[in-house]
Amino acid sequence: MTQNQHGNSRQERKPGTPGRFSRWMQQKMNARMNRKIRRGEGTFRGMDVLILHTVGRRSGQPRQSPVSWFADGDGAWLIVASGGGSQHPDWHANLMAHPDRASIELAGRDPIEVTPNRLDHYEREQAWQRITAAQPRYEKYQSKSDRQYPVIRLTPR
Repeated sequence: MTQNQHGNSRQERKPGTPGRFSRWMQQKMNARMNRKIRRGEGTFRGMDVLILHTVGRRSGQPRQSPVSWFADGDGAWLIVASGGGSQHPDWHANLMAHPDRASIELAGRDPIEVTPNRLDHYEREQAWQRITAAQPRYEKYQSKSDRQYPVIRLTPR
């Protein structure tokens, strides 16, 4: 905590962490996208989008995040924790903290319980090649980041 020139306290945020207004805007945009997905409109900028249901790692509260997805055979889905910035998106930390409470909603469908598996090494590389072939913009996003984007496979439970 620091004090400004008027003696009011304010909490400092870590570099790369969005401010209050940015988080508010993101929440509004996510809620709008979630409504579209539930109406059966499951694409955004040419990408398929699902709603990822997680539980807050600290709060324990339900969270819903629109996330682009890629088919991975056998009824599985691949998602990428890009999210911009220097940190993985909040949904990634929530998903990894409570993998047993994850589910997804595809356009116009009921939620499906899923098991997340973060891909490493060869599996990640193979999935990454398929993802960037389908959506080259991910390679561009990755090239601008100093962290490797996690790729997670979601399989139905």
